[in-house]
Amino acid sequence: MSGSSGTAAVVEATPVDSGPGAGDWAAAESLLRNLSPDARVLLVCHVNPDGDALGSMLGFALGLRRLGVRAMQATFPGPPEVPVPFQGLPGLDLLVPATEAYPDPDLVICFDAASESRLGELVDRLDTAGASLVLDHHASNTRFGGVNLVDPHAAATSVVAEQLLTRLGVGLDAGIAECLYVALTTDTGSFRFEATTPAVHHLAARLLATGIRPGDISRRVFDTRPFGAVRLFGEVLGRARLEPAPAGGRGLVWTWATLDDLARHDQRPYVLEALIDSVRCTAEADVSCVLKQTAPGEWAVSLRSKGAVDVSRVALALGGGGHRFAAGFTGRGTAEEVVDRIRGQLDDAVIPPAAP
Repeated sequence: MSGSSGTAAVVEATPVDSGPGAGDWAAAESLLRNLSPDARVLLVCHVNPDGDALGSMLGFALGLRRLGVRAMQATFPGPPEVPVPFQGLPGLDLLVPATEAYPDPDLVICFDAASESRLGELVDRLDTAGASLVLDHHASNTRFGGVNLVDPHAAATSVVAEQLLTRLGVGLDAGIAECLYVALTTDTGSFRFEATTPAVHHLAARLLATGIRPGDISRRVFDTRPFGAVRLFGEVLGRARLEPAPAGGRGLVWTWATLDDLARHDQRPYVLEALIDSVRCTAEADVSCVLKQTAPGEWAVSLRSKGAVDVSRVALALGGGGHRFAAGFTGRGTAEEVVDRIRGQLDDAVIPPAAP
């Protein structure tokens, strides 16, 4: 690889509700193909990384390694703690704490972050880097990169990452495939969510064809948790509240978990990420919500809808973002105060019925 990485960032803007245009793909390819041999590349995903964030970033990093990129780091803001379900991912050797990340990389690539705020203390790399590239699939993405590959129709950021690797001539191997498969399965809920299309299953088939073992991956990612987490889930689910009136009578079910809950059961915060799946199955509510305390008076809020409410509108109104049926934001105050703000947004987020 040779040449400059700085000029390809000037591209014609693509409509916000569409996927990447030809100019976006060309600019991204140019950034990566024209890297100088000694270029420093920093890959960053969002705070409290999930399977799509980590899997997309590490899978893409392994692809860049195949292309000959030598000076490369992967990182995320906050404590350098990889959630246990993802500690077997290939490419973890590339991870460094945020405090050790290149201060002025030649190229920064951001994964699964809908806005600059999701990059935490690493946000300044957008200013100090020679160029920036964003890969994402959130409709609420603010297009904060110099080049933006944002496809709201993609089931996961890993879909965008695989498409770019293909354009760069990087074929799938077992390491890349495992990372992208973890990303794809986590963001589609093991292929249960509405974003699961025939194209998603075609991609999954190509990933599986590399020889990765889906049973082992699923047990590690979805079906294994400490007994303390089981006890914690029981306690938190036992305090869940069902409210039939919000969202125009479509219903809201919600619960909360505190830092004291985690400490009492000796659990790390990552175990709470799966809690929303146990809450959202409530038959009497379209909208489900879990508040996870991150600091005194601060909560990471997860919102889900079964199809009658656009929860991304709620999250955007409250400073967050996400997808139509899965979104989140950071709430401040007591749990009751945060939920009261959510209630105030739900009626306006009800999706009108389709015309006959």
